[in-house]
Amino acid sequence: MNHADSPLNCAVEAFLRYLRVERQLSPLTSSSYERQLGVIISMAGEIGISGWEQLDAPKVRMLLSKSKRAGQGETSLALRMSALRSFLDWQVSQGMLSVNPAKGISTPRMNKHLPKNLDVDEVDKLLGIDSSDPLAIRDRAMLEVMYGAGLRLSELVGIDTKHVDMLSGEVWVVGKGSKERRLPLGRTAVVWLEKWLERRQDYSPQDDAMFLSNQGKRISARNVQKRFAEWGVKQGVNSHIHPHKLRHSFATHVLESSGDLRGVQELLGHSSLSTTQIYTSLDFQHLASVYDAAHPRAKRGKS
Repeated sequence: MNHADSPLNCAVEAFLRYLRVERQLSPLTSSSYERQLGVIISMAGEIGISGWEQLDAPKVRMLLSKSKRAGQGETSLALRMSALRSFLDWQVSQGMLSVNPAKGISTPRMNKHLPKNLDVDEVDKLLGIDSSDPLAIRDRAMLEVMYGAGLRLSELVGIDTKHVDMLSGEVWVVGKGSKERRLPLGRTAVVWLEKWLERRQDYSPQDDAMFLSNQGKRISARNVQKRFAEWGVKQGVNSHIHPHKLRHSFATHVLESSGDLRGVQELLGHSSLSTTQIYTSLDFQHLASVYDAAHPRAKRGKS
């Protein structure tokens, strides 16, 4: 950053050290804060602010307006304000400021359409398939794995039998950009996978695919979509069921119960935290703070 000795920059540098050393945020997240706060320092200088104590609510709104005029999109504005709020909260905690002037100043709403998720009761209704028919067992196993691990449709159909560890209750998947991740499966998903594996050989598998079609081939994405929609109707769920809705429901339910935004980012395989923020339509800074305060992984290295 320029003007390394300026009061504005000195406070930011101290905050970034705090993020790296005490909060142990990833280099990617730290650099995101650094980038956003660097831009804010430049804009603050342009509106005559030489110390953070001079920043009040009207000036925060000026910074927001300048960012809008510079062509920043809604996602970027939300991240910039999130970084500023977090930085100012830290200054308050250090006694450098008495109040956070960015509190209560809202950023533009995301226009991005989000799929309506199922509530927990609807998921229970959908997954309440109780049938001895082999294809019904296969379908329930697919639904349980899809919802239990928050998979993309391509990840679900790409699972081979060797990718599932029944003892540890984990599944290994390859996501976008050939990125691999290992995910926990719920106990119920493991039970139904075991039931399906008992019947899988009846279909004369042509390869190692976990989920097979009637012909013994790897089930197609289109077939999965069709079967999920049919089960939604059969189970009396008042909502069209498609794979992405289950993924979104997984993300929303885990986030609502844990407040663990970064954990959900890892589970979903999102490379950017902002993608998870948009996807869940929940407040980035609040959830990130909850995660860093409570999640065991946020405290690694502090024995």
